[in-house]
Amino acid sequence: MMMGTTEIVRHAIFGAAPAHSFAGFFANTPQLDVHSKAHGKYRRRSSSFVSRCSVSRMSNNCFRDYRVRNINDRSRSFKCQCQRVDDADGMTSGDANRTWFTESVSQANQILGDLNGQKVISFENGSVMPNNEASNHSSYKTRGNSIEDEAWRLLQDSVVYYCGSPVGTIAAKDPSDSSSNCLNYDQVFIRDFIPSGMAFLLKGEYDIVRNFILHTLQLQSWEKTMDCHSPGQGLMPASFKVRTVPLDGDDSATEEVLDPDFGEAAIGRVAPVDSGLWWIILLRAYGKCSGDLSVQERIDVQTGIKMILKLCLADGFDMFPTLLVTDGSCMIDRRMGIHGHPLEIQALFYSALLSAREMLAPEDGSADLIRALNNRLIALSFHTQEYYWVDKRKLNEIYRYKQEEYSYDAVNKFNIYPDQISPWLVEWMPDKGGYFIGNLQPAHMDFRFFSLGNLWSVVSSLATTHQSHAILDLIEAKWSDLVADMPFKICYPALEGQEWRIITGSDPKNTPWSYHNGGSWPTLLWQLAVACIKMNRPEIAAKAIDVAERRLAADKWPEYYDTKRARFIGKQAHLYQTWSIAGFLVAKLLIEKPDAARNIWNDEDAEIVNALNIMADSNPRRKRGRKVLKKTYIV
Repeated sequence: MMMGTTEIVRHAIFGAAPAHSFAGFFANTPQLDVHSKAHGKYRRRSSSFVSRCSVSRMSNNCFRDYRVRNINDRSRSFKCQCQRVDDADGMTSGDANRTWFTESVSQANQILGDLNGQKVISFENGSVMPNNEASNHSSYKTRGNSIEDEAWRLLQDSVVYYCGSPVGTIAAKDPSDSSSNCLNYDQVFIRDFIPSGMAFLLKGEYDIVRNFILHTLQLQSWEKTMDCHSPGQGLMPASFKVRTVPLDGDDSATEEVLDPDFGEAAIGRVAPVDSGLWWIILLRAYGKCSGDLSVQERIDVQTGIKMILKLCLADGFDMFPTLLVTDGSCMIDRRMGIHGHPLEIQALFYSALLSAREMLAPEDGSADLIRALNNRLIALSFHTQEYYWVDKRKLNEIYRYKQEEYSYDAVNKFNIYPDQISPWLVEWMPDKGGYFIGNLQPAHMDFRFFSLGNLWSVVSSLATTHQSHAILDLIEAKWSDLVADMPFKICYPALEGQEWRIITGSDPKNTPWSYHNGGSWPTLLWQLAVACIKMNRPEIAAKAIDVAERRLAADKWPEYYDTKRARFIGKQAHLYQTWSIAGFLVAKLLIEKPDAARNIWNDEDAEIVNALNIMADSNPRRKRGRKVLKKTYIV
């Protein structure tokens, strides 16, 4: 196919891509040869769907031309060439980032400074900073010694720029790290940027979030391959990096490109399943915080939402409404035995479905998608609340399960053996409280407590009101295990001994009570704060923030902490980890202004609750008040 112009409208036509489940991350897709013209030359590329080859936009009187290009015959990236123009029609409204970091409250202005009119210095990774940063550092102590002041300055320092506009924050900016030791921590990760984005939204700094949303959308589903396989349409990248490369035809000039990673370069080649789900959640939060609904109403953004939903809702071999994924497909991105239907993915999936339904424009072409979305919400909610939930009563019920039941009315539907209940859980489960288990598959229940999945189940209303309070009750009851000297345990308990060797493959980074295997992650503070505020129990989050505040700044904002009580900084933890900084800031902001948390959580849906009430009537073990259900749902 030959492109007659330099622009292809991204939302014109999309072919259906096979994407049966995330467990088969890379799917075979038909290849379409496309020539894209740039700087008088034709560059050959292939793509599984029609997309924009060139996008023109203007920001701060800077005309930008984004085109698809191939760097070292390896990756597909967006490039930006800037030139001064008097006028241009841009994709974005307003003056983009002219007011960036200039409209916050006076204290934030003192800390962050005013970037307008300042000269900038270009760095190798494509980011730029004010050239008076050194003087800012020297005078910073006179502006305040609070931890929040330092955190805001560090968050500003982590901002990555693309053609002079902020587009995200790098994972970590540790001065002690050499360029060879930073691995991919100098990239902008979608999941890592979420707390940063929330912090900026709560401070009224909307432009960086808007830029992030639109730039990552442009990176969506470009054909990145590994072993001749390509990701399904709709997949969002795990991360991207701003690179500076020589300009075509002019060795003396350079240009900036956005180079995305869909997991084909990641350690272990993990699939970023959660990226698209977090992107939808952030998009909704942007609209609610800023009041700017024009972004989510754009045709390309609407198309991006639909592509993510179609990928998630595609038919496959799986019998359950939960998403089937590989190990390492979320925040826990190393081998930790979470393959299957991990709770974290299901909670984010539920939240993304609710958020997408809220933002999708009503039109005839979306009717089937919305119908499938509604049916999935009902089934996912029922399945999770009924089969993932454990408390003392449910644990005793599992302990008395009969096995090998063959019937539609079986109580032990997944053929769980009582011996799977670990001795630690019998002693650990409090009389008051409960939680969602980490994973559920035939003949397997992962009884580990995974913090992000449980906290986001509260935030997203995947958990009932009773279950949400029970989760917070358990956190209070097991404070010494889940919080101790630093919030918050990513999972509990750690895998040890032979179990650690078999499940992790003797992973030297995930040793017991370290990293993903029972390590403590300060970034989880913000999810805890949202959950506690939603349930009108902010004192729990405030107590955890007080614990973190004693050490975080002194310890140089580490990525995670080791040992059972989180006494040591993680043995391989990067310092000045951006989402540790941002997670703390969001938690502090929400405690100060709890009403703002309403822009993040999902309210309980009346129709879903109504449907679950009807379903519960057919379950002899759970009785709720009967209500008339106007629709029929298949679970």
